[in-house]
Amino acid sequence: MNIHGIPIEETFAEAFDMKATRLILTAHDRQWVSDAAQAFTGFATSVIACGIEMGIERELTPQETPDGRPGVAILAFAVSSKELEKQIPRRAGQCVLTCPTTALFAGIESPKPVPLGKTLRFFGDGFQISKSIGSKRYWRIPVMDGEFLCEQQTARVDAIGGGNFFLFGADLDSVTIACRAAIAAIKPLPGVITPFPGGATRSGSKVGSKYPALFASTNEAYCPTLRGLVDTNLPEQTNVVLEVVIDGLTTSAIAEAIRVGIRAACEAKTKQPLVAISAGNYGGNLGKHHFHLYEVLA
Repeated sequence: MNIHGIPIEETFAEAFDMKATRLILTAHDRQWVSDAAQAFTGFATSVIACGIEMGIERELTPQETPDGRPGVAILAFAVSSKELEKQIPRRAGQCVLTCPTTALFAGIESPKPVPLGKTLRFFGDGFQISKSIGSKRYWRIPVMDGEFLCEQQTARVDAIGGGNFFLFGADLDSVTIACRAAIAAIKPLPGVITPFPGGATRSGSKVGSKYPALFASTNEAYCPTLRGLVDTNLPEQTNVVLEVVIDGLTTSAIAEAIRVGIRAACEAKTKQPLVAISAGNYGGNLGKHHFHLYEVLA
């Protein structure tokens, strides 16, 4: 298979089970929303060392938020319920509660809770007040610009992490242009995030390491500078590889993101065409979700 002359390797992206939640963050104006969201989702690129993967799903208009103010929808993914329930309140307390004018709400429905105000209310030191509206409970925590409004809890759902595709190219500028085109195409899609900086990573990893303390390390088969020293998976003329990693709420959401992203990369106006496009897997030993590129792109 090829798209606009760019070969697509007959392989699959291997993804694994995750737990996820969606949060709605609002504030008085778009600048405070952005400031809080950037802090909240910072240092959340990979569960390998961050404990969680997070990203802004999309901006919300005042008409779309619970309190009629500007906001964003944020998706968060962790490998276990316990880790998600640990990371979300901790990050919300340090990055959202602290940011002027913000409020935080649940953004997804499920009977499985992830605490928000249930934990953060104790910052009120006894001056916090709760109010129930319908089936939802909210906390009003006194702070120096007024009150921090926070829903009692959000919800947890089953999800998928580690969808991916590789962009192989001869020069950095061309791969960068193709990569950014792919990310721009994925960005409007609901239910997915690309958690790495700019939506892509150069440090694709394999499972395990020669150093016992590490459970992931550089994937030498995709490192151009190691060609000739190790078994390589790189096509001839490949000098640069970037990996787009996708977390999603559903299998179909990730498949659509892979399809849209690869097509956008192939259609990008690059100085040199990409050498090829592939995907990362571990022979099916890491996760049960396999996104075969030929099926996704058919």
